Amino acid sequence: MVQVTLEEAGAKLSQLIDEAGKGEEIVITRDNIAVAKLVSVPAEKPRPQFGSAKGLIHMAEDFDAPLDDFKDYM
Repeated sequence: MVQVTLEEAGAKLSQLIDEAGKGEEIVITRDNIAVAKLVSVPAEKPRPQFGSAKGLIHMAEDFDAPLDDFKDYM
């Protein structure tokens, strides 16, 4: 975690944003009191696209037909 003053943060904002993007946490202080934290934004997980596998999955016609192994139990 890196600590910088408000004045330093204003002068080096672009550099600090690059560091935050790499996972570094930057704490910005005013009068030696932490007032803000600069962190990277977590990447969003892609949302599932319902129906995206349509036509890729095939179910056999006899999928729910009784199995020969279980004839004794019926």
